Amino acid sequence: MIFDIIDLNLIPINFCLLAQTTFLYISFVILVLIAGMIPLQQYYLSKNENKWVGLIWPITLFSISLAVFCWVLGYMFDPWTTIVDWDGNTEMIFVPIDWNAAFVKAFYAFLLFNIPTVVSLAIYGGCKWSIRNKQRALKEMSVHDLE
Repeated sequence: MIFDIIDLNLIPINFCLLAQTTFLYISFVILVLIAGMIPLQQYYLSKNENKWVGLIWPITLFSISLAVFCWVLGYMFDPWTTIVDWDGNTEMIFVPIDWNAAFVKAFYAFLLFNIPTVVSLAIYGGCKWSIRNKQRALKEMSVHDLE
């Protein structure tokens, strides 16, 4: 392997930090590009005549928020916690569940993950509203042309 050939102690710390920072920046740019594509896709899908095509992203994002809600509830409802002491001994203990805190955290996660759903529904509604206004204007023009 390459790690047998290269002595990692000879690599300066600054180079490792630079590599980690560069990876972080590249990951952030990719994340921003992917997150920026969703509203653009929603805009073009909402311009379609079929209403279900424009609802693909809102339904998908709402499903993701429901999955996160269930995941947070499932994570909060595990009453067994592993404790490791200083000697390395592990012990499973039972911790009572604070039901109110669990539901508040799950509901907060649900609301937080529904922000993209609301944005995509707003884009959908705006596109459908503009399509209806254009169709209404065309009908009025055709009525005026017939008179």
